[in-house]
Amino acid sequence: MSVEGKVVLITGAGRGIGRGIALAFGAAGASVVVAERDEPDGRSVVQEIQGTGGAALFVRCDVSRREDVYGAVKAAADHFGGLDVLVNNAVALTPNVLLEDKTDEMLELTISTGMWGTWWGMRAALPEFQKRGGGRIINFYSGDAESGAWLHSDYNASKSAVLGLTRSAAAEWGRYNVLVNAICPAAKGTTYHLLEAQNPRFLDRWLRGNPLGRMGEPDKDIAPVVLFLASEASRYITGEMIHVDGGQHLARSSSKPESIGSAPPPE
Repeated sequence: MSVEGKVVLITGAGRGIGRGIALAFGAAGASVVVAERDEPDGRSVVQEIQGTGGAALFVRCDVSRREDVYGAVKAAADHFGGLDVLVNNAVALTPNVLLEDKTDEMLELTISTGMWGTWWGMRAALPEFQKRGGGRIINFYSGDAESGAWLHSDYNASKSAVLGLTRSAAAEWGRYNVLVNAICPAAKGTTYHLLEAQNPRFLDRWLRGNPLGRMGEPDKDIAPVVLFLASEASRYITGEMIHVDGGQHLARSSSKPESIGSAPPPE
């Protein structure tokens, strides 16, 4: 399970689940590249890691911009001498509206940050992995895409693309000893806090469908699985999608907004 000495790049590491993962890698002895669009948040995480004796670097990165993503990978290699692990966590969220009200601009944003950002990160990282004789990629899928969650059609489409990309890369890049997996987390991240703020009853409804009866903690529940996938303990796992959701995928609560009624009966 050791990741000591590895160089890890995490997108969207300034808050939420990304922050929890970054802090866990730092505590485990990895050199952490915090690739984050929001500079104060990103630098704060770097300071937290360095404050406990860890090694970390902040790189401003908007994953909807190809040059930013490639630049973050280059900064990791230039500063720490290479790259061993890429965690594609960042994605932009759009307003929660029905599919028929989603705009092309909303879809473009979620595709550019979720799918394109992941694509660019993987493509940029591959040459660095080849120099090291292999590497690890951990992508982020979502239970919303599995269940067709209401009001998230653009997000669901982007996450479904990421899962397909994960499996394709696992099949093709195994010849380079690059292992590519995805996790499907449920934790107190950015999306969770947004949904809870918009709907005070969100957590109660969600917990009724969760066997463990609690929402995950980014650092204690999600990060250890990412560290496992980055370590030699998972050296024979690739192309996998792992639910890290307390069993939420077994019996999901309804995501249908209470304000939306049933369809009228056919005449």
